This record gives sequence, structure tokens and C-alpha cells, in this order.
Amino acid sequence: MEPILDLDFIDNRTPEQAAACDTHVTQETNTGKTRKLYIESYGCAMNFSDSEIVSSIMHEQGFDTTSEIEQADLVFLNTCSIREKAEQTVRNRLAQINYHKKKKPSMMIGVLGCMAERLKKSLLEEEKIVDLVVGPDAYRDLPNLISEVDGGQKAVNVLLSREETYADINPIRLNSNGVSAFISIMRGCDNMCSFCVVPFTRGRERSRDAHSIIREAEALVAQGYKEVTLLGQNVDSYKWASEDGTEAVNFAQLLEKVALVSADLRVRFSTSHPKDITDEVLYTMKKYDNICKYIHLPAQSGNSRVLELMNRTYDRAWYINRVDAIRSILGESCGISSDMIAGFCTETEEEHQDTLSLMDYVQYDYSYMFFYSERPGTLAARKFEDDIPLEVKKRRLDEIINKQRETSLARNKHDIGKVHRVLVENFSKKSAEQLSGRNDQNKVVIFDKKHYKKGDYVNVFVHDCSVGTLFGEAVD
Repeated sequence: MEPILDLDFIDNRTPEQAAACDTHVTQETNTGKTRKLYIESYGCAMNFSDSEIVSSIMHEQGFDTTSEIEQADLVFLNTCSIREKAEQTVRNRLAQINYHKKKKPSMMIGVLGCMAERLKKSLLEEEKIVDLVVGPDAYRDLPNLISEVDGGQKAVNVLLSREETYADINPIRLNSNGVSAFISIMRGCDNMCSFCVVPFTRGRERSRDAHSIIREAEALVAQGYKEVTLLGQNVDSYKWASEDGTEAVNFAQLLEKVALVSADLRVRFSTSHPKDITDEVLYTMKKYDNICKYIHLPAQSGNSRVLELMNRTYDRAWYINRVDAIRSILGESCGISSDMIAGFCTETEEEHQDTLSLMDYVQYDYSYMFFYSERPGTLAARKFEDDIPLEVKKRRLDEIINKQRETSLARNKHDIGKVHRVLVENFSKKSAEQLSGRNDQNKVVIFDKKHYKKGDYVNVFVHDCSVGTLFGEAVD
């Protein structure tokens, strides 16, 4: 089988930490279904969560999943459109899949997710290999679309919805370690950041019924899961109300409800928006030991003028105020990570320096770091010239990466000499004699396995570190 082309996202983290921007492939389920489904999922945790929903829908239609593409009757690529690199990866992968299609002409090929709406015409008419194209809000229609393909037609549904949350679908956990799981709490996004395609590919924001979220968390605990991550493009704007108006739940209240499901259930969430994260959320995190003290708080830039061009709706001072609140309420040890874009339209050297100085101020534990690449259909593509030369973007990005590596190492050194509560997720990638897990701040910790196993909470005394990993020894 040809190698899967990774998205080559640039950051300073270990493979374990980078899992949220990786490529996932379905694992085997053998429940006696007559047809086989293979899904490759690219990009973000939301895509991986969507693939679990798709697998559940297709299981009801007679499909088991497979990890071997040559065995598949139906192949889906669940796509990401955030960066140009991601789209090129999928196009290259379609060319590779054509090899299997020629050997097995009955194989159906579909493109799901964020590339679907923007590239539906070219995928169906130019990339002759593709049989169906389905957007993120149309997965319930997959049985009908597949029937069309079975009948010899091409099929497409990229309609966006104002209501769809898939709240009633019990996801089939793919690539699960049996310890950690995603729970999607909302879909879409109302933040029209000028560089971002998500509002156009995933539609308007809508929050999922709070009761269905709690039921999913309870079911995961009953299955032995020890950690959930609540997912949304902007979790802090979660707001659900019952139809009769007797109930209203905001994100801080939802976070508390999930934490109360079980004291042994770790709770994480992603992503927070600086304009919306409230002190109420921070105090809720402080109140419950099982809510992890880690926040992904994308800044994108450290300069107020650039932030205004990005339509981020906050300035540098507001962002610093939120960081100060995190440090004041949750302490200096609370983990904070970020997204940073180098070389956005018209960015000057002085404004780039503002980004570096913000990184110095916040002291991020790690970051996702990119140079700006124009995405067709976004506000920035329509309104601004992409006028920063590529070599300048790359040089600025290198400076951001180097700054983050220094900061990550410094933050990790502060963890040496302390005992961390680690949830074991798997063996270390380098040795079956060592285990790997994450601490409260979402940092990977490696230690000798002794008698411990996956799913255990282990107190680990950290004695060394690298830029992306802590190393320690289990203590009783």
C-alpha cells in the first residue's frame, strides 16, 4: 500500500501531541456486515469526530470498517480545507487511490467534509475517480447518495444546515485507545475570521442538546473511558435552550455537568475563542479537579491592527487581559497553547515583532504555527492582497517556531522535580517497556511501565524533559 501523505503541519510537538492535526485511518470492525468501509480523516479533531458519526450511519447500512483500502467497497476521504497543503494532499491521495479503483472497479470513492462544498464541481467532473461528494451537514443522507451511486449515478449533497447536530447518533469510536474520546458539543462557526474557510464549509453555529452530551459522557464512562474532550469551533459560545424555555445551559454550566458525571472522568475542551472565554469558565475549571488545567487560546497575531484585519474582534490588550485572568484564577502552571499565523496580509516587521513579544509575555506551552496561505472564498482573499513574499513568511515563521521551542523547553523545565498525575494512554512509541500518557496540562509524559497499564492514573515524578516531552518515574 502506498504511504499516506501527512499534512506536514508545523509545530514543535511530539507525535502524540500532534494527533489533533494528523491523518487517521479506520480500524477493523468485524460484526458480520457484508460490505467494508475505509475512511482516511485529515486535519482536526472535529473531522475525526465526524468520521465516527459517518461510521455509525454506515454500520446501520451494512458496512463494517477496515484498515486495508484494498478490501474496501467504499472509500471516504474526510477532508480539511484550512490550508492549501491539505487540499493538495487529498488530490495526491485520490491519484493513489485510482490504482485500487482500477483493480476493483466496483469500489466507490467519496470525498467528505470541508473540501466538499468548494471543490464539488472539480472533484466530480475533473477528478473522475470520485463518485460522491458530501458536506459536513449531509451525512444522514449518505444511504440515499450511496444508492444513487449503486445505480450508476454520481451523487452530491453539500447543503449546510442550521439545525443538524447529529445529537441522536451514537458514534463508533475509531482509532480509539479505549481511554480518551471526543464529544462534539456544537457545529459550525459564526466568527467570520477573514483568513478562515470554516464558516463557509461547516455553516452557522448551533449547539447540541445538553442532555444528549451528558448521556454520551455517561455511556463512555460505562464503557471504561477515562477522558473526554468537548469539541467545538468555539466552545465558549456554546448556548443551548430547551424548546419550552425552561432550561438554558452555557458552556461553563455544561462543563460542570460533564465534570459531575464521574470524578474519575477527565474533562478537556477545545477550542476557546479569546473574545468569549469568561471568568465563569475559569472558576468552573478551578472548582473541579477533573477538569484539566489547560486551554487552547489561539491568538493568531500579537498586533492589534493585524488582528482587526483578521476580523478576530479582540485586540492585543483584550487577549492579554484573558491570559492574565487565566494566570490569576488558575495559576502559572495552567497550560496555554495557541495558533500563530506568520505573514498575514500587509504585516510589517514591527507587527511581526509584536507576535514574538506576545509569545514572550504569555509563555505558551506549545503552538500550532503556520505562514499565511490564502484560501479561496475567504474574506481575506476577496478584500486583501496576499502581499508578503514567501521567503519573508518562511523567515518569520522560523522565528516564531524558534521562539516557541525556547518557551516550550523553559515551561517543561519548570515541571522537573514535581509529581504529575498522568493518565496512561498507550505504550511509548520507542519502547514497549515504557508507557505514555498526558498530565493535566496536556503534556506527554514517558515513564517505565512497571505494573501499570493503559487507563491507569499514575503519579509520575518528572526528572527530565525535551522540547515536547516530559520524562519521569512512577511513584506510589
